[in-house]
Amino acid sequence: MSNEKIFIGIDNERIELTGADKEAFLADRKARADYQAQIEAEKIANAEAKSALLARLGITEDEAKLLLS
Repeated sequence: MSNEKIFIGIDNERIELTGADKEAFLADRKARADYQAQIEAEKIANAEAKSALLARLGITEDEAKLLLS
């Protein structure tokens, strides 16, 4: 378990999460961070694939936009 103290607010009351609630919160936080990292990795991979395709075709991004419009 993490030594980090985690607090949530409910109806203007500050409550520290402990036990299973804290573990669930930390697991959710990690899952969200992993998902965001996956999305970012996919964006980078797509950009690299697009760049490689344009290089293979020997055209610029602006030229590709003209072809597709």
